[in-house]
Amino acid sequence: MSTMMQPQIILLKEGTDTSQGKAQLVSNINAVMAVADVVRTTLGPRGMDKLIHDDKGNTTISNDGATIMKLLDIVHPAAKILVDIAKSQDSEVGDGTTTVVLLAGEFLKEAKPFIEDGVHPQNLIRSYRTASYLAIEKIKELAVSIEGKSLDEKRSLLAKCAATTLSSKLIGGEKEFFASMVVDSVLAIGNDDRLNMIGIKKVPGGTMRDSFLVNGVAFKKTFSYAGFEQQPKKFENPKILLLNIELELKSEKENAEIRLSDPLQYQSIVDAEWNIIYDKLDKCVKSGAKIVLSRLAIGDLGTQYFADRDIFCAGRVAEEDLQRVAAATGGTVQTSVNNVIDEVLGSCEIFEEKQVGNERFNIFSGCPSGQTATIVLRGGADQFIEEAERSLHDAIMIVRRAMKNSTVVAGGGAIDMEISRYLRQHARTIAGKSQLFINSYAKALEVIPRQLCDNAGFDATDVLNKLRQKHALASGEGALYGVDINTGGIADSYANFVWEPAVVKINAINAATEAACLILSVDETVKNPKSESAQGEAAAGAMGRGRGGGALRGRGRGMRRR
Repeated sequence: MSTMMQPQIILLKEGTDTSQGKAQLVSNINAVMAVADVVRTTLGPRGMDKLIHDDKGNTTISNDGATIMKLLDIVHPAAKILVDIAKSQDSEVGDGTTTVVLLAGEFLKEAKPFIEDGVHPQNLIRSYRTASYLAIEKIKELAVSIEGKSLDEKRSLLAKCAATTLSSKLIGGEKEFFASMVVDSVLAIGNDDRLNMIGIKKVPGGTMRDSFLVNGVAFKKTFSYAGFEQQPKKFENPKILLLNIELELKSEKENAEIRLSDPLQYQSIVDAEWNIIYDKLDKCVKSGAKIVLSRLAIGDLGTQYFADRDIFCAGRVAEEDLQRVAAATGGTVQTSVNNVIDEVLGSCEIFEEKQVGNERFNIFSGCPSGQTATIVLRGGADQFIEEAERSLHDAIMIVRRAMKNSTVVAGGGAIDMEISRYLRQHARTIAGKSQLFINSYAKALEVIPRQLCDNAGFDATDVLNKLRQKHALASGEGALYGVDINTGGIADSYANFVWEPAVVKINAINAATEAACLILSVDETVKNPKSESAQGEAAAGAMGRGRGGGALRGRGRGMRRR
């Protein structure tokens, strides 16, 4: 009786929402599955696109898992973890963002019945971690190296990887055309890791086929002054001077004040200003450069001065374009025109200004260091070009990864089915509950081929049964078989050149397992109340202070009056 009379102990602020136990875990799993269902249909070559309309009125059409996850304003704390793993997959590997979200969702879906039956989450987590370790070891064992091949062979192998990535995108219809473009651009920058050395410029109009690759730098014509049209627009083997200074008459920066005793002195001040700018322009001309680019403005005086001397100039060039020109031409950006020596000037084989659609582009090609490339994208609608840019970003990342970690695995669900078969087989050798858990992990991996079939409109059960039978062959010849998107049957993915870098799959399985284990390990959510009461108290305190202050002031006046 005495225990019933004890007062309730209040730990948390009133209004704090706490939910814990099995119900909380199941609720988190349901939230994650709901997010996975959003991107589910975007997987694979026959995946659908999502049209996302945000509160600012911007419309995005995308097939890229990471983009969709970023644009969905997810508020559920557990489901936000999926957004993070999609972002990490995108920044680390570039592709496989939809895969990683789907796998995490499926791992949790398979874990849900066990949780409902009262299995302790830590048992599941332990088994899932073991399964993921085994799966990654198996991928490394099955991966085929493309190291030691000649450049032409390597180029075609990388193009196959890029084509596999692009096949699921909006520009999948022209995947061969874009795949070779991506491979050329990545090979052009060589060992340079900086992605911004590959520029992507978007020009509305024309068709996808009108897109082209510049082995060098291309950027839109900058804002120009009078005299620009008189400048030559094509040079062969020019010297290029890169500046970070203004070449125009400027009023004094501060409120400068000059006191004159004689009106003639005013003329000497004006002359001094003109002499300074002419001196700068003269030094640029004497350097021998035929092209002058500056990050800051080149005014009408400078433009006309250079035009009279057959020199091309462009001011207000974007920072990243200027850096790319520096990397490509071997020049160095100068912050002064004094003592400009030949070593700091860049050079290229051909410079020309060309019309692309309704834009004019300055194009530097045949650059000596060749450490940069620019892809000029064409297309009908702006949204289409935006999506094409995202697709090419994925392909560029994939080709870079494939060059660094030169091992590939068969795509099209083949590697997933093979790991699934291997894990099922391994599970039979384990006594105890973890046999069931590893089996469920293996079943979850089948979501990739199943979803590929569903998205293409095939009978998933039928195709998966064929795949299971093929992968179960003792000879091991079926290990490379995956879904054939064109016929609705199964085919040797490796022979059909459906390849992806092994690092994509390894990363996806790692990240998805981590996310699933993280969500399984949460058993209580504490949500602090919005501090309305705190705001109310603060407001009341401020009013009280105001009143108190008023009372004191009144008393003070009273005292003075006495």
